[in-house]
Amino acid sequence: MSWFKREENEIETGPEKNVRTEGLWTKCEGCKQFIFKADMEANQMVCPKCGKHYRIDARSRIASLLEPGYEFVDTELKSNDPLEFEAYKGKLAKAQAQTGLSDAVLNAVGKLGAHPVVLSVMEFAFIGGSMSSAVGETIARAVDRSLESGHPLIIVSASGGARMQEGIASLMQLAKVAAGLAKLDDAAIPFISLMTDPTYGGVTASFAMLGDLNIAEPGALIGFAGQRVIEQTMRQKLPEGFQKAEFLMEHGMLDAVVPRKELKGYLERALHFMRPQ
Repeated sequence: MSWFKREENEIETGPEKNVRTEGLWTKCEGCKQFIFKADMEANQMVCPKCGKHYRIDARSRIASLLEPGYEFVDTELKSNDPLEFEAYKGKLAKAQAQTGLSDAVLNAVGKLGAHPVVLSVMEFAFIGGSMSSAVGETIARAVDRSLESGHPLIIVSASGGARMQEGIASLMQLAKVAAGLAKLDDAAIPFISLMTDPTYGGVTASFAMLGDLNIAEPGALIGFAGQRVIEQTMRQKLPEGFQKAEFLMEHGMLDAVVPRKELKGYLERALHFMRPQ
């Protein structure tokens, strides 16, 4: 018989005695490893073990690319429910409250390294980054700013495509932005398109593929329709990963696939190369 007997209440096991680890770790969807959240955030939301790129919000994207002192512009534009689509106003209000944005894009002006630029970044967390009339007008204003200032334009896409609740008012924006980019091309002002996960629908079919330089982040899904829709329509099995950025680059649809941590330096070199002689 043991000479030692532990009383039931001898050792305190209350909450104040436990080490709090809940919420400090996350499981990577790529390598299935548990990653310290602080390490993921310090690595710009890229898994430090397998390199999987997670989505980041528009403000974080702008802060990662522009030098301190940049300015947000064109922030007042909001969609007005042109078709009076059922429950759309409530969905808009919820997205605005969750993201703090008026709609699914954020414009800024500032410097990327030594280069003054106009930057327009789509926000996927706002109704899937869908293209509304307000989003189209905001991007069109970024194009106009670039034309007026002569500064290069960078658009970062993250979108499921046109916003169905606005119908033709949404689809019109694709042609409007593309027409503005044609003027930018005539003026020989550089336009760089960065596609992030995901970039789909009319956004891909219009301005996202019209850059003087078209680049993407690793693993980004880019296409017009989704893989299942295409397979069901064509009744054919598509190649594995055929809509990933790496596949598109191999088949001539992209100029480069650039890891997030290398992106700013890559853009600085590209802007230096594209500067007027």
